[in-house]
Amino acid sequence: MGNDDVIGQDQSDQTTLNHMWKKLKNRLHREAFITSPLAIVISPVYIVRNGLYRSILDVAPSIKGDVLDFGCGSKPYEKLFTNANSYIGVDVEVTGHNHKNSRVDFYFDGKTLPFPDDHFDAVVAFEVFEHVFNIDKTITEIRRVLKPGGQLLITIPFALYEHEMPFDFARYTSSGIKHIFEKNGFGILEIKKTTTFFMATCQLFIAYLTHILPKNIFISRLFQLFLIFPLNLISILLNTVLPKRYELFCSSVVWGIKPTIDQHQLHQKS
Repeated sequence: MGNDDVIGQDQSDQTTLNHMWKKLKNRLHREAFITSPLAIVISPVYIVRNGLYRSILDVAPSIKGDVLDFGCGSKPYEKLFTNANSYIGVDVEVTGHNHKNSRVDFYFDGKTLPFPDDHFDAVVAFEVFEHVFNIDKTITEIRRVLKPGGQLLITIPFALYEHEMPFDFARYTSSGIKHIFEKNGFGILEIKKTTTFFMATCQLFIAYLTHILPKNIFISRLFQLFLIFPLNLISILLNTVLPKRYELFCSSVVWGIKPTIDQHQLHQKS
C-alpha cells in the first residue's frame, strides 16, 4: 500500500469517526429533551425533561396551523407538532447561552415581534418566561400576533436552581402564572404540574451533585453511569409507591387560548 493509499484510508477513517461522533452528539441532545429509557441512564436532567416531554406530547397534536416558538433555541420539540403547517422560531440575540446549536428564524428586540397582528394559529414557549423580565409587556405582544381563537402552550419552571445568569429573573407558582396570563387576556384551558413533590426533590438532589463534581469528562461519564442511573431509577420506582403530593414540582404547563372576542381590549376601552 502506497503513501497516498495510507493517507486516503486515514482520511476515510477520520470522516467515519467524525460522522459517528456527530450522530452520538445528536442522540445525546435528543435524549436531553425527547426522553427514552436511555435518558434514565445518561441524563442528569431526566426527571424534569421527561415530565416536560410527556406533558407537551399530550397537547402538541391538537395544535394546528402556523406555530410560533417563542424563545425557540434549537427547537427541540418541533417534531411533536405533527399537525403544524409551519413552525417558526424567534429568540433574542443576547441570552445566557450561545446560539451555536440554535435554529432561530427571526430575532426579537425585546419590544416588538417582527410579525403582523393576528398572524399565528398558536404560540408555544418552553422554559422561557423565567428569563423574561417584563413579562406583562411580552405576553401582550404574544397576544397581538396570535389569531383570535389561537392556542397558547407554555412551560415554566418552578423548582429549579438559578441558571443562564444574569438572565434568570423569576419563578412562578401555578396560580401565579395563571393569574398573569388571565390578566393579559388569555383564557386558561388547563394548567398541569409536570412532576410530583418527591420527583422534584430528587431532581434537585441530582442537580446538586452535578454542580459539586469536578468538571472532568471522564469523571462525568463515570458519574452518569454509576450514580445518575441508580438515582433516576430509584426515584422512578419510589414515586410509584409513595403518596403523591404536588406542592413542589419541576415545571408548570399552561394551555390557553386567545378569546375570539378580545375581552382584554374591551375592558381597557371601558
